[in-house]
Amino acid sequence: MLQLFPTKMGEYMNKYAEKVLEEVKIKNQNEKEFIQAVEEVLNTLAPVIDKHSEYEKIALLERMVEPERLISFRVPYVNDEGQVIVHRGYRVQFSSLIGPYKGGLRFHPSVNQSIIKFLGFEQIFKNALTGLPIGGGKGGSDFDPKGKSDNEIMRFCQSFMTELQRHIGQDIDVPAGDIGVGEREIGYLFGQYKRIKDTYEGGVLTGKGLSYGGSLARKEATGFGLIYFMREMLKANNNQSLQGKRVTISGAGNVAIYACQKAIESGAKVIAMSDSKGCIHDENGIDIELIKQIKEVERGRLFEYLKTHPEAKYYERENEDSPIWEIKTDIALPCATQNEVTLNSAKKLVENGVLAIGEGANMPCEKDATEYFLKNNVLVAPAKAANAGGVATSAIEMSQNSMRYYFSFDEVDKKLDNIMVNIFNECKLAAEKYNLGNNYVAGANIAAFSKLAKAMKAQGIV
Repeated sequence: MLQLFPTKMGEYMNKYAEKVLEEVKIKNQNEKEFIQAVEEVLNTLAPVIDKHSEYEKIALLERMVEPERLISFRVPYVNDEGQVIVHRGYRVQFSSLIGPYKGGLRFHPSVNQSIIKFLGFEQIFKNALTGLPIGGGKGGSDFDPKGKSDNEIMRFCQSFMTELQRHIGQDIDVPAGDIGVGEREIGYLFGQYKRIKDTYEGGVLTGKGLSYGGSLARKEATGFGLIYFMREMLKANNNQSLQGKRVTISGAGNVAIYACQKAIESGAKVIAMSDSKGCIHDENGIDIELIKQIKEVERGRLFEYLKTHPEAKYYERENEDSPIWEIKTDIALPCATQNEVTLNSAKKLVENGVLAIGEGANMPCEKDATEYFLKNNVLVAPAKAANAGGVATSAIEMSQNSMRYYFSFDEVDKKLDNIMVNIFNECKLAAEKYNLGNNYVAGANIAAFSKLAKAMKAQGIV
C-alpha cells in the first residue's frame, strides 16, 4: 500500500521522496537554504513519482539532488590601501542534462556553499522550463562590491576569473550576472577570460555590454519576463489584468527596476520599492526614471528619492521583515533576495487583501509564507517560472554570439514574451493534469521535473 506523508505544499509526500529528503538533510546538515529548495520541490512531486516506481530503482531523485560538480577556491586581491584581502569563490555545476551549465554569479557577503547549491538546484528547473538547451549551475563569492572602487572591483574580478576560467566555456559552463554582478563586473570578468585564453569566446559569459557581444533587452529581461508571467496568470484566473492594480516591489536592482517599468507600461500603479536599508512609498506612483538615476547612475540609496519627491514617505528597515510588505497592495513582487518574505509579512499582506505574489528573486518567500499564501487563495507565481526571463534571454544572447548576429530589442522582447507565455502554459497544464487547480508552485516543479526525469532516464546511469 502507498504510504502517505502529510505535507502543506502538496497533499502528501511520496515515500521515496521522503526518504531522499531525509538523506539530503543528513548529508547537508548546515545548508538550510539548499534543504529548503529541495524540500519545496520534493513536496510537490508525489503525483508524478507515484506513477513511476522505476525512479527509485535507478536512484533518479538521489542523482537529481546531488550536483555533478562543486568547486570552491580562494580569491585574493589587493585593495586600494595595498592590503591583501582573501575571499572564497564557488561554482556549482549542478546538471548538464539538457545543455551546458548555465547560471549567474553572485557577489554578496551572504554567499556560502548552501546559497550556491540552492541557487544551482533552482536553476536546473528554471532552465528546463524555458524550453531552451541549457543546464543548471551557479557561482559567486562572499565579496561585497558595495563601497569598493572600480579598481578594487576590477582586481577582484580578475583574480576570480583566473581560477574560474579553468572550469567554464561556451559549450561547458556559461556564467552570467546575479546580485552584485552587473555589466561592469561581467566586463572585467570577460576581459580577464579573453586575456588568459587568448581567444574571443563571446558565448562564455552572458550579460555582456552591447559593445562586445551583449544582447539588447538582457538587462530588462528578468523584470519584463516577471510581468509577462503575471499578465498570463491573472488572465487565466477570472480574466483579471494588471490595469489599475496597486503594486509593491522589493529590491532596486535590474529585476525590480524593469519589473516596475513594465508594470507601469501595463497600466498598474507601482506605489512602493525598497532596498536593503528601507522602502519608498509614493501614493502618486513611483517615478521610475528617478529610481533609475539614483540606482543605476549614482549607485545611491532610495531615501534620496525624497529630495525630488518630498511628498513620498520613507520607512527604514528595522528587522528581518521589510516595511514594504505592510503597505496595502493588490500585487506584491519580491525581487530582492531569498527568504525576504517571512510568515509574518505574508500574514500582513493577506490581511491587507493581496491578490497575487510574483517571485522576481530566487526563492524570496519562506516555505511557511508560500504555504500561507496558497492556503488563503493568493495566486503565487513561483520564482523558477516567473523569473526565468533573465536566463532565457541569456540563452538568446548565446545564440546570437554563435551566429555572429544581433537581434533588435523588439525581436528579443517578442521572443521573451513568447517564452514566458509558454512557461506559464506549462505550469498551468501540469497543475491541471494532476488536479492541483491554480497551484502554479507545484505546476512549475512538476513540469520541469518531468522533462529532467525523461532526459536522465535516456542518458543512463551517469
